[in-house]
Amino acid sequence: MKFAYFPGCSLKGLGRAYEESLLPVMRHLGLELEELDDWNCCGATAYMAVDEAKACVLAARNLALAERSGRDQLLAPCAACYLVLNKTKHYFHDYPAMKATIDRALAAVDLAYAGDTAVRHPLDVLVNDVGLDAIRQKVVRPLRGLKVATYYGCQLVRPYATFDDPYNPVTMDRLVEALGATVVRYPLKTKCCGGSLTGTVPEAGIRMVYILLNEARKRGADCLATVCPLCQFNLDAYHAQVRSEYGDVIVPTVYFTQLMGLAFGLPEKQLGLHRAAVPLRWRPPVPEVAHA
Repeated sequence: MKFAYFPGCSLKGLGRAYEESLLPVMRHLGLELEELDDWNCCGATAYMAVDEAKACVLAARNLALAERSGRDQLLAPCAACYLVLNKTKHYFHDYPAMKATIDRALAAVDLAYAGDTAVRHPLDVLVNDVGLDAIRQKVVRPLRGLKVATYYGCQLVRPYATFDDPYNPVTMDRLVEALGATVVRYPLKTKCCGGSLTGTVPEAGIRMVYILLNEARKRGADCLATVCPLCQFNLDAYHAQVRSEYGDVIVPTVYFTQLMGLAFGLPEKQLGLHRAAVPLRWRPPVPEVAHA
């Protein structure tokens, strides 16, 4: 299977561990990702609040590049990118004035967008195209004994629940279980991590981070698994601030692709695990020796 691939800004910066783990995992499963040539920021975060039309034009340029590449499916790993690209596609089809704005802007740079490119998330592709049975067959180092709280964040399945339930998504749960890990019940799996509040209204953002980490700890999780670079950053980087305000609540946060790479036996250094502020300490249990 071949996909056009939109990494987005985060996967080339603070979220590079996501890309570092995603690419080898996809190759290991026989999926070919072709990075869009000359892609640009999708227009996530503050863009939509400042000028929605210009934000949609930014995103539409990437969709047009994907169509021009000849690929009919665009893979967007970042939850924010996935949301904005989907939103732009919906706006293009649902609002004639927005379509006219996008058409006019793209024509000025010799591009066109027909609106047919499917925006896909790796979770969707892995579970619904590759399949859990095929993934289980690739597992050489089952994650036995690892208790995982799956954290989807607020953007992946809302408002566009294209492949999972918007209130109780389970795609990552099923995937993590296929790797041999134990999924703990985590009712806050779609609660916001605080987003940019950690940098703008720190007291509010840090409290939201604390709530998520503390709930994972109470549930006995060894780690949180996420799909969003901003969520991973917030839940990983602010332990010192959480400790200062609320006491020690130490829970590692990893990308689901890093867990996949571990289960597939790929080298940890290749998966970006060394980049975490709070490292994952899991090691496979030592098998019992049978006595004669």
